[in-house]
Amino acid sequence: MVQSLWQSSKASEQQSGLDQLVYRSNIIGTDRRVCNFGGGNTSTKTIVKDFRGRDTEVMYVKGSGSDLASMKASNFTGLRMDDIRPLFEKPEMSDEDMVAYLANCMIDSKHPRASIETLLHAFLPYKHVDHTHPDSIISLCCADSGKALAKEIFGDRFVWVPYIRPGFTLSKMIAEGVLNNPKAELVLMEKHGLVTWGETSEECYAQTIKIITEAEDFIEARVNEAKVFGGAKHPTLEADVRKSIAAQVMPTIRGAVSDIKKMILSFDDADDVLQFVGGQDSAKLSQVGAACPDHLVHTKVVPLFIDWTPNADDVEGLKAKLKEGVAAYKEMYKAYFEANKNEGDVMFEAAPRVILIPGVGMINTGKSWAMSQVSGALYHRAIAVMRGATALGDFVSLVENESYNVEYWPLELYKLSLAPAEAEFSRKVAFITGGAGGIGSETARKLVSEGAHVVLADLNLEGAQKVAAEINAKYGENRALAVKMDVTNEEAVQAAYAETAVAYGGVDIIVNNAGLATSSPFDETSLKEWNLNMNVLGTGYFLVAREAFKLMKAQAIGGNMVFIGSKNSVYAGKNASAYSSVKALEAHLARCIAAEGGEFGIRVNTVLPDAILQGSAIWNGSWRNERAAAYGIEPDQLEEYYRKRTTLLVNIFPRDIAEGIAFFASSKSDKTTGCMLTIDGGVPAAFTR
Repeated sequence: MVQSLWQSSKASEQQSGLDQLVYRSNIIGTDRRVCNFGGGNTSTKTIVKDFRGRDTEVMYVKGSGSDLASMKASNFTGLRMDDIRPLFEKPEMSDEDMVAYLANCMIDSKHPRASIETLLHAFLPYKHVDHTHPDSIISLCCADSGKALAKEIFGDRFVWVPYIRPGFTLSKMIAEGVLNNPKAELVLMEKHGLVTWGETSEECYAQTIKIITEAEDFIEARVNEAKVFGGAKHPTLEADVRKSIAAQVMPTIRGAVSDIKKMILSFDDADDVLQFVGGQDSAKLSQVGAACPDHLVHTKVVPLFIDWTPNADDVEGLKAKLKEGVAAYKEMYKAYFEANKNEGDVMFEAAPRVILIPGVGMINTGKSWAMSQVSGALYHRAIAVMRGATALGDFVSLVENESYNVEYWPLELYKLSLAPAEAEFSRKVAFITGGAGGIGSETARKLVSEGAHVVLADLNLEGAQKVAAEINAKYGENRALAVKMDVTNEEAVQAAYAETAVAYGGVDIIVNNAGLATSSPFDETSLKEWNLNMNVLGTGYFLVAREAFKLMKAQAIGGNMVFIGSKNSVYAGKNASAYSSVKALEAHLARCIAAEGGEFGIRVNTVLPDAILQGSAIWNGSWRNERAAAYGIEPDQLEEYYRKRTTLLVNIFPRDIAEGIAFFASSKSDKTTGCMLTIDGGVPAAFTR
């Protein structure tokens, strides 16, 4: 049940009217049962000094393209009320004219563009107004007898507005309804949401929570848990089985939904999702339509519901149904677009954003993990709405054409245009072994800075977690994932890829980088030392690449592998026969995989560094002393020794190798495979020939 989050002590710290509005907006957006991600809007009317020092009545309202939970003062738009009020006398106004007019009412041209629902706030004669999308209210507004039920709850305290797309006409209808009903305390917008108000910010928020609670109490009194969604049809599989199935099918799904642009996936098996996907009526209910206009851009009109009887032994059957289902969904979406398109419309990706699997859960798709989470969060709200609406009667939604007109509404498309441009590695997942080390961590930072999601696999889990935490703090939640992995252990490698599949849906780039190094004269090289090098640098690279190859084939959208070899891959290093031999093996293994991978769009290339001492666990161990001894110098003289032996007289750093890796993983090398790139400052003995 929704609870008030108002804290008088925090509220009193907000000095200006705008600061108070920010506080109120943030606590409204914090609870998604009150307001959808990116949806709803709030306002306050106050007096400010204009550029000439005159007192001017200004309304601050949520600007377009922001989210109430995270809004700051800069996300609100200030508009002069004296300029807006005359609009109420106009009989009609197009969206384009309204947007252009409001641009001239702004007190600061640097403010964001005003929301399409700005006039809803301006036309109501109250200092503070909230427009929200609470689950309980949407349930009521999406019930077939919602208006009659609202009368049972609110008596004559409400104004009911039939569905009409936001804009001038809806804003005027709401204001006229309120002005014509002196007892009005709220507005219910059919299939849309709630409007409340107050003379103070606290009063406005309290009224919002009060109305939501009244609706919640009414609905919960009518919910029969045994009959929610028609009662249980399918059993829920055990948690470990659900996760295992998700890991196996998500690469297949990712390939099926990524034919035009790659998608990042996320898996959700929360209790409400499992109850819904297992419901007797859920397959039919899910196809009624979106629970709220705000959902459409992120969830599409309907999800893909897979007709599958939960069975842990039928994963291959599920994969087949998923492929068929995604293909059929795309055709359905194309037909929907063609039937409703307006001149100039360009179709979005046709693949589903929400995929529901009985017994397993929900899989969401998006251009990033964060956006897949938005799709999932909004479908949680849809489930809550359907639960409430079906307790009250039949669930109803927008007609198809109106759904289309919201999804492809120019003002909604404008919000999408505010997102930053996609970068080279946007929509791609990179799996980096040795992710805690110098080359691995620097590569992760490089790829993430250009849009990637990364998995840092390392025996040193704590070190990998530290790098992941640093990346996530800078670039956003779950852009990096740390997993513990021993590259020599087949089951550990498979488990790490399974975790990657559940986290993001699959993998596009692998960086085979985990390593070690030993140094001994050949006749003093023990079998243990030989096997250690072969296991980590040979078998390890093989296992990591083989499992990635399988996963990339399952996705069927290509992929990139970058092996980190060494100068010693082509140069016989003194006192390093085991290390040099296996580094040569790596380079040739990469070429072998490149020869087989071409038909699947899988490219494999190798970077050959030399003497990367910075941030390296290898060089901080015995290897430094051993190599110094081989050259007859002191360990602290190695950096200068290596610099002087290069033709460019430079040292090589992890960021230099990261640049080479990024090149091979990028579109710049789309037609290059089986290649070796030396990044060693120019060591003549290692020139390839």
